[in-house]
Amino acid sequence: MPESTVSVLPIYAYTDNYIWCITNDNHQAWVVDPGHAGVVEDYLSSNHLKLKGILVTHHHWDHITGIKELIQNRDIPVYGPDSDKISEITNTVSEGDQLCIFDLPVSIMEVPGHTKDHIAYLMQTSNDSPTLFCGDTLFSAGCGRVFDGSAELLFSSLNRINQLPEDTQVFCTHEYTTANLKFALAVEPDNQAIQKEITRVNQLDLTSCPSLPTTLKKERKINPFMRCAQQSVQRNVALAQKIGADSLTEKDCFIALRRWKDTF
Repeated sequence: MPESTVSVLPIYAYTDNYIWCITNDNHQAWVVDPGHAGVVEDYLSSNHLKLKGILVTHHHWDHITGIKELIQNRDIPVYGPDSDKISEITNTVSEGDQLCIFDLPVSIMEVPGHTKDHIAYLMQTSNDSPTLFCGDTLFSAGCGRVFDGSAELLFSSLNRINQLPEDTQVFCTHEYTTANLKFALAVEPDNQAIQKEITRVNQLDLTSCPSLPTTLKKERKINPFMRCAQQSVQRNVALAQKIGADSLTEKDCFIALRRWKDTF
């Protein structure tokens, strides 16, 4: 058991990025995907925290730009995927590797699709509710765009994530929930869970509170990209994309859904 309580809090960056800060009672911190050094330094200083390490999910600039400055005067590890686009990585990790942060086990999952090099960090917290730092693979009510990965890879990665326990806390790295819910409602206009979540998130927006983290239990009800086996989703995707619903597989539905979202 850990000696102190571990918390995860957001550091806001750019217009909609979250840099997640993992802290313990000893005023130590790890940060996930620090795309901006200044906001991290300000947060550490304001909360009297000492940075102990950095976790990186993938190579996009808004997730890595702050690393160089943060490690400049610190001897700390930087964990991340095997990528020639992230020169600051000190410890390359891949599928099945294990880390330990504040006495808590962390497993590495390879979740390509958004990018080829994308990984996620699954932390087993002291309250037995798993915590997933998934970068840009899964969002609340949505998923990442395909850049140098593929929709097929992304489909497989989301299926892997969907096999985790329903109480898994999911820490995505962008506040895209409002826009994603608009699309989710277009896919399933009669989905009451989506309608209820829109009301909740609208209230949070009024006070500038984050909609995250989410849970897999919730995403299975509101996220069309995790509902491609549902007839309602397949039917409406087929109509929107002008394809035959009868022969639509779950993977085909996902690929068509991702294509629809790209132009929504």
